[in-house]
Amino acid sequence: MPSARRDSSAGVRVLTTDEARAFYDRFGERQDAQAFYEDPAVDVLIARADFPHARSVLEFGCGTGRLAARLLGTVLPEECRYVGLDVSATMVALARERVRPWASRADVVQSDGSIPPQCERPYDRFVSTFVLDLLSDDAIATVLADAHRLLVPDGRLCVVGLTHGQGPVTRLVSSAWALVHRLKPSLVGGCRPLAVHEILPTERWRIVAHETVSAWSITSEVLVAAPRVA
Repeated sequence: MPSARRDSSAGVRVLTTDEARAFYDRFGERQDAQAFYEDPAVDVLIARADFPHARSVLEFGCGTGRLAARLLGTVLPEECRYVGLDVSATMVALARERVRPWASRADVVQSDGSIPPQCERPYDRFVSTFVLDLLSDDAIATVLADAHRLLVPDGRLCVVGLTHGQGPVTRLVSSAWALVHRLKPSLVGGCRPLAVHEILPTERWRIVAHETVSAWSITSEVLVAAPRVA
């Protein structure tokens, strides 16, 4: 299996797609144990992204399908269609089981890290939670470009991920996390603190909402952005 590679644009070691797939194939259902710090940030995203008016949602990196089930069961309108993508076969199987009650309007597809041809269609919401922080800067740029291309003019990019702490304790925690990531990315699932709002191309995106949320001293960034249309 290829070793962790170095992002040419930032000198940051990141897991290869094969390594990330293998890690999350093994990690499986244990991913849900991270809800203690993930859910408070996801709660803010749901409050800011106007999901009740969405007609179609693409989730890039759907994991175990926990967010998909929450959106389909309590937030999205009944006519809204959902598509989830993930590189891990284990995660895809877990997510498919979770969205089974909404099988008539929910699909989960295994991908190679890109958008599969069968999923190339317009969407109202492009969602990615705790995924961009696994990727290289180049890969993040590609995902953001895909989101801009696929979103309808009044659509929304909806991102949550690890970010840098804001106070003494949270800064210490995020710095320690970043150090572990630099030494061996797989010890933290390939994730690292990022500031997505700082790398979002302003000529292509308008930030609608941006907040940081700390839970158990782990800080997450919540970002909702609208595509700028030429």
